[in-house]
Amino acid sequence: MFSNIGIPGLIIILVLALIIFGPKKLPELGRAVGQTLGEFKKSTKELMDDEKETIKEIASEDKKKK
Repeated sequence: MFSNIGIPGLIIILVLALIIFGPKKLPELGRAVGQTLGEFKKSTKELMDDEKETIKEIASEDKKKK
């Protein structure tokens, strides 16, 4: 997703965030973004695990039928 952004791009983004949100809000904003990304990763992992479990169940049912 962010693989095309290099070091200069990250520096520009950080400077803009500092200007827009100020130094007092920046840690709070970073924490919120980190928590949101963590929840997103957790949900994605749970979804993938559910899909793998469903595939295993279907495969075991197919083996029982044969």
